[in-house]
Amino acid sequence: MIGAGAAAVATAANAQTDHGTLPNLRFSYADSHVRQESGGWARQVTVRELGVSTDIAGVNMRLNSNCLREMHWHKQAEWAYMLTGLARINAIDASGNVFVDDVGVGDLWYFPAGIPHAIQGLGSDGCEFLLVFDDGNFDEDSTFLLSDWFKHVPLPVPGKNFGVDGNEFKNTPSPSEEYMFPGTNPGPLGADRYMGRKPVLNSFSYKMMTQTPIKTKSGSVRIVDSSQFKASKTIAAAMVEIEPGGMRELHWHPNTNEWQYYLAGEARMGVFAGSGQAMSGMSPSAWSITSRTSARLRCAFSKCSSPTTMPTSRSTSGWRSPRASRSRITCIWPTTCLMRCARTRCRLCRPDRKKIPTRCSCRDPSP
Repeated sequence: MIGAGAAAVATAANAQTDHGTLPNLRFSYADSHVRQESGGWARQVTVRELGVSTDIAGVNMRLNSNCLREMHWHKQAEWAYMLTGLARINAIDASGNVFVDDVGVGDLWYFPAGIPHAIQGLGSDGCEFLLVFDDGNFDEDSTFLLSDWFKHVPLPVPGKNFGVDGNEFKNTPSPSEEYMFPGTNPGPLGADRYMGRKPVLNSFSYKMMTQTPIKTKSGSVRIVDSSQFKASKTIAAAMVEIEPGGMRELHWHPNTNEWQYYLAGEARMGVFAGSGQAMSGMSPSAWSITSRTSARLRCAFSKCSSPTTMPTSRSTSGWRSPRASRSRITCIWPTTCLMRCARTRCRLCRPDRKKIPTRCSCRDPSP
C-alpha cells in the first residue's frame, strides 16, 4: 500500500504538468515477440513497435555457449553493447581486410552498413547483447544470410564461381537451421587471428569501460562517439549512471534524436515537445526512481557521430529527481537479475551470480 500510495501521488503530480497529445515514446522489450532458436533467442523494437523511432531500431539477443549468429549482413550499420558474458566477433570489409576480436561486458562493436559479420557466444554461459541500428525500419528477420543466398541459386552457379563441382553445394543447410545454431569452442584468440590477411583500418570494437567517466556528486557518464570510436560513424552513445534522487539536467539535442535503453533500476522521464505539449512517466516498465536502488540510464543512443547536448544552464551541481516507489516491479530485461536487480522474483538470484535459478522469469523471456 505504501508503494501504491506513492505511485498515486506521482500520477497526480504528473497531471499538473502533462498537456496535449504526444505519440507513444516508450516500449518494453517484455512486449516484443521472442524468436527462439537452438542457439539462442532474439527480440526487437523497431518502428513497427515504437512508431516514433523512425531512425533507430534495437535488438536484444542472446547466444548460448559456443553458439553462433550466422555470417550475415544488412544495409544498416550495427552498433552493439555487451550486456553479459563473452563473445567472439568476426567481420570482413569490401577490401578483403578482416577483423576478429573477443568482447566482454561493457564492450562495444560497430559494423558499417553492408559489412558481413558473425557472432559467437563464448564461455560457460554464452553472451547477451543489445544491438542498435541506424534505421527504424530494420528487421532482424530480414537480414542477408550466407546460407539463404546459396540455397536459392542453381547449383552450377556457386560451383562455377568457386571453381568446383556444383554438387559440392548440394547439402547446403537450410537458412532456418543456420540463423542461430550450436557450434564448437573456437579456442583462444591467437596470433593467427587475421589468417594472413590485413586487419581493417579502424577497429570494429571499443572497450567502453576502460574510459574514465565524467563524475558529479549524483552520478557519472561515459560518452563514446566517432572521436574515440573511429569506426562508429553513424551512432554515438552515452552510458549514464544516476544515483538515487539524482537527475540528468534538463537538456535537448538540436541535431539528433535520442534512443534510451534502461539496463538497471528505474527513472522518471519527462518530455516537452513544444506548443505546450508535455508528458512524463515511468521508464520502460515503470518510470520512477526509488530511494533504494540506483537508476542507471545506460546507452542513450543517438543517431549521430557527435551529438550535441544543449543544457538549460551551466550548473554542475549534479542531478536530482523526485523520489517515488512502486509496490510491484516487473523486470523486462532477461539478465537484469544477474547485475543489480533485487526485486520480486529476482530475489531468487544469488548475489554471487554463479547460479541462475530455473524459475527466475527475469532470466528467460520465453512464454
